Amino acid sequence: MPRCARVKSESGFYHVIAKGSGGQNLFEGPYDCQAFLGLLSKACEKGGVRVIAYCLMSNHVHLLLEDPESHLGEVMKSALTGYAQRFNKRGDRVGHVFQQRFKSQPVENEDYLLRAVRYIHNNPEKAGICQASAFPWSSYHEYVGTPIVADTALVLELCGGVEGFVAFSAQEDGDDYRFRERTRISDGEARCLAERVLGEVALSDLKALERSRRNALLFELKNAGLSISQIQRLTGIGRNVIARAK
Repeated sequence: MPRCARVKSESGFYHVIAKGSGGQNLFEGPYDCQAFLGLLSKACEKGGVRVIAYCLMSNHVHLLLEDPESHLGEVMKSALTGYAQRFNKRGDRVGHVFQQRFKSQPVENEDYLLRAVRYIHNNPEKAGICQASAFPWSSYHEYVGTPIVADTALVLELCGGVEGFVAFSAQEDGDDYRFRERTRISDGEARCLAERVLGEVALSDLKALERSRRNALLFELKNAGLSISQIQRLTGIGRNVIARAK
């Protein structure tokens, strides 16, 4: 089946997600995260793309990129291929590291841009890991400290400086922003992926977990690509609960 063409952003800004193949972990330690950021920075510099924000989760990556000259595909291919080769070589592995195609969503105005940055930085908190300010592998630290990978100037200007950025980041974003592109996966793939995401938590036990922990895991299942209907069938949890989980 031919692939659908990417939706082109009129502004040049894109929210990009790259996921581990089959839900596999992409990073085994700080050295992997540092290597990915180095390869991303090099590819973006070569392709004339700016990194506005990033967050490296265990099995997926969120990026907000500015691509004024339509080099997004080349840049992502270079960064992901380079990292996959390194990852496989270092671990004596073979096979795909990332899902074959990254996902992208246009970000067309300043308000949406700010909410996308907040969404990206708040991923660790929504996953029940820690607050954005305590997570070491996102650009949040570059916004409140020294920029290294991310170009923080635009967002800080829109927020009125670092204090404004911190205050905006702490606001509840509710359902204002969500990465909406989804790729349909089979129910069999959904079960395997769900088991990877949940780790030691059995699908049958998810319904009985404490509310905040349950919702964090439901959000992770949605973020991994499972539909609400698939999660409902796998867990027995109601659609409204799943839809509201964040």
